[in-house]
Amino acid sequence: MLRFVEHRVGDQRLISLIRRWLKAGVLENGEVHPSEEGTPQGGSVSVLLSNVYLHYALDLWFERVVKPRLRGEACMVRYIDDFVLCFQYRADALRTQAALVKRLGKFSLTLEPKKTKLVEFGRFAHRHASKRGRKRPETIYFLGFTLYCTRNRKGNFRIGMRTEKTRLRRALMRLQDQMRRARHLSIPDQVNHLNQMLRGHYAYYGVGGNIRALQRVHRAVERYWRRVLSSRSWHGTVYWKQFHRIKEQFPLLRPKLYLPYRELQALAAL
Repeated sequence: MLRFVEHRVGDQRLISLIRRWLKAGVLENGEVHPSEEGTPQGGSVSVLLSNVYLHYALDLWFERVVKPRLRGEACMVRYIDDFVLCFQYRADALRTQAALVKRLGKFSLTLEPKKTKLVEFGRFAHRHASKRGRKRPETIYFLGFTLYCTRNRKGNFRIGMRTEKTRLRRALMRLQDQMRRARHLSIPDQVNHLNQMLRGHYAYYGVGGNIRALQRVHRAVERYWRRVLSSRSWHGTVYWKQFHRIKEQFPLLRPKLYLPYRELQALAAL
């Protein structure tokens, strides 16, 4: 790790600081445990150092060693330690998968078996799915999204994106937990708190084609907020008619696509 950093950083004082950071240890249940390998989980420098390490261990290797030896086109999309490799031909994917295991092993890294799989994906996946006994092409899970093969209104292939099911359940449970914690606040403070959480959720998952998942979250927040208001009301249940009047005065943030599909296409073209 430090040798990789020294490729770009010549200041030995900074190198010494990173070395001490890596050996600082981890505080767990009031006890300090020494760090003998890797970067401290949750450390502010860990993400940066992970990107530096994988840049040399994976990115440069894929661009300079793997791609020139392939029969067809290939590309890689990586975010920290999550990455997807795309190949034009299945044979190239199989060869690279075997070489990837050996490459990562040289740097004391391994692939997570549960998250590693070979998926037939793309514009011809629909045609090949029926030949392999499947009704529809397989999907890809990446960064909290499910990527699937679909078509636009003109019948052309496009990649669809929706919130991955487990991430959606986790988001709903987190929102419910936050609402329970804020149930004793005033209604304006509750709305401000809910809108902050909704804004963050929409900003991450608000991509083209995912509006239904955003609407599902919005409806769930509405239902649970009404239950919270009913539980603290002296008059019992807050009925929907009354709840709508409260929403008119203190509106919840509506679902919003921060990255519409047209902008996604423009990014893909780059």
